[in-house]
Amino acid sequence: MKKPVILTVDDDVDVLRAVERDLRRQYGERFRVMRADSGATALELVKQLKLRNEALALFLVDQRMPRMSGVEFLAQALKDFPAVKRALLTAYADTDAAINAINSVQIDYYLMKPWDPPEERLYPVLDDLLDDWLATFHPPFEGVRVIGLKWSPQAHAVKDFLARNQIPYQWLDVAIDAEARKLDEQAGGGTSLPLVLFPDGSHFREPAPEAVAEKVGLKTRALMPSYDLAIIGAGPAGLAAAVYGASEGLTTVMIEREAPGGQAGSSSRIENYLGFPSGLSGGDLARRAVAQARRFGAEILTPQHATKIRLNGPYRVITLSDGSEISCEALLLATGVSYRRLDIPGIEQLTGAGVYYGAAATEAISCTSEDAYIVGAGNSAGQAAMYLSRFARSVTMIVRGESLAKTMSQYLIDQIGKTPNIAVQFHSRVTEAKGEDRLDALTIASDETGEVKTVPAIALFIFIGAMPHTSAIADLIECDGRGFILSGPDLTQDGRRPRNWTLKRDPYLLETNVPGIFVAGDVRHGSIKRVASAVGEGSIAIELIHQYLNRF
Repeated sequence: MKKPVILTVDDDVDVLRAVERDLRRQYGERFRVMRADSGATALELVKQLKLRNEALALFLVDQRMPRMSGVEFLAQALKDFPAVKRALLTAYADTDAAINAINSVQIDYYLMKPWDPPEERLYPVLDDLLDDWLATFHPPFEGVRVIGLKWSPQAHAVKDFLARNQIPYQWLDVAIDAEARKLDEQAGGGTSLPLVLFPDGSHFREPAPEAVAEKVGLKTRALMPSYDLAIIGAGPAGLAAAVYGASEGLTTVMIEREAPGGQAGSSSRIENYLGFPSGLSGGDLARRAVAQARRFGAEILTPQHATKIRLNGPYRVITLSDGSEISCEALLLATGVSYRRLDIPGIEQLTGAGVYYGAAATEAISCTSEDAYIVGAGNSAGQAAMYLSRFARSVTMIVRGESLAKTMSQYLIDQIGKTPNIAVQFHSRVTEAKGEDRLDALTIASDETGEVKTVPAIALFIFIGAMPHTSAIADLIECDGRGFILSGPDLTQDGRRPRNWTLKRDPYLLETNVPGIFVAGDVRHGSIKRVASAVGEGSIAIELIHQYLNRF
């Protein structure tokens, strides 16, 4: 934690240096002593401390300064730090002004010049003031702060990006938080939100993920031009491959468009993953896997994505979203899937403003004591329902089928059945989302009874279908009719040779129609869509990649 600040202000440079010297000698181990030679300079410093969210313990200010007296300075500075202790340094002639300041700016003490010896005339007074301040001091949050409006899609995107990349942040809503409005004004004001404040005092308005990533220290550029293994996608399959590949000596780089963990990374609770009897969140799983991969030397680039893949002899060349290129001898496609978009009236303009695809953990707190709805019947939908039930007044699952048994694990079905504020509506579908700046209501139709009703709703979380991320390789890699990547026996089952296949042998189990390009996880045709199976495929792929590299 940063040391709290003691700020001394005096226009007399010699006096200022002497005061600073005495303060550092007595308090330097516990506090950071700063100085300013005028009220205007001090106010600018106070503004920066506020933007950096630093703690300010004490003002020790000279009363008689040109252009701005000590009392005038305190009157303005206390707007930003109302709990700070305040003391005036005064000459005998300024005693009346100091006494009046007890009422006008509630100074805690005034000290007569000279203060020598400080052991008798300065330290005892300041000791009492600082002890009082420390008794009620709560350390400020030192990470990233996001300031915006609760139902802003742009704010949701920033919060979701930070949360999924394991970057701690504090959320401040300008609609209800006076402190948030004050910070917005100090950062220049204006209409552009969200505002993202960083610990060093710098800030961005409506930032792109790449700008935030660079500022918080995420790696977006590769260290080398060429690698043994490149992995596109950092879901469970990609992370497992990175761990096994890097631990077995392959120079490994992993490219992730959003955040490590993939779709599983947004799961609020995974309770059937081997070795975790109490369960763990998708974020915890991703954090552990990232730390493990990095410990073995794997590079992780995020946010970054592949826009094109081309062949150059034995190398596979990847063009990244920033225009740079990296090459590799073996490539693993673990790009995963995203939830299918719900195509109903009103849904697009309300996405991020009450309508969310996944992201239950990020926005759950907004559902406190409200009614939330979920579309979907898979494990992700069930996990979200259980998590949201801790906050929402009610959680209603809208399911088109007649039961959950075909798509959801039994343990989740049992938990949902025992949770009183979760209801499941079968044979139902959402037909319209209503609201201006935020979701207000949903229209729900029953396919069984024909009834159509409109219900109030503050949030809708969508977990339906799966859309594979294969746009960057569609012209090179063979996929099935839904866009999932074909591999191994699926490429040769009709007796034909795959397109772009140049070797005499058949493709390995997880190898695509291009030698040296492999696939694992949810994006693979026929995958099981479970975290454990994705992790298994990622590790199996590394063994096949070793075979390819040794036999090429």
